[in-house]
Amino acid sequence: MTDASHRFQDQNQQLSDFQQEVWVVCPQCAKKAIAQVDYETQKAKLFCANCGHNKEKITTISGQFGNLILAAHNYFDAELWLKIPFKNDVFWAYNEAHLVYLEHYIAAKLREHKDRTHFTLLEKLPKFYHEAKNREALLKIIDKLKKK
Repeated sequence: MTDASHRFQDQNQQLSDFQQEVWVVCPQCAKKAIAQVDYETQKAKLFCANCGHNKEKITTISGQFGNLILAAHNYFDAELWLKIPFKNDVFWAYNEAHLVYLEHYIAAKLREHKDRTHFTLLEKLPKFYHEAKNREALLKIIDKLKKK
């Protein structure tokens, strides 16, 4: 690990920045599938490259003019692919970009925050993500999830 990787500058990412493509457990074959949502077209899709399982849903509320702005997997009630128990909690990520963002934060010994809004992803994380004593164990979990 280089000196530059010991520093993390918060980009003020929000959880919603990662929710349009979510890696999930395929309901047919239990391999990795991808759930995606397009809020403009008001459609959500789930596709498994392994077995070909394919599902599409409209994100509007039946009988109303509303559009649900949810993470992609919620439209299908699908289980997250990137999820592992940690102590009395669960470590999870929506997709590779989310996992890498968390990895950079957790690995950093110096964490710089700027212009926080109380809505950023890092501000909403459970305490165990922030604690230095969990750094090594969480990085092992991240490595395991990357290989999954």
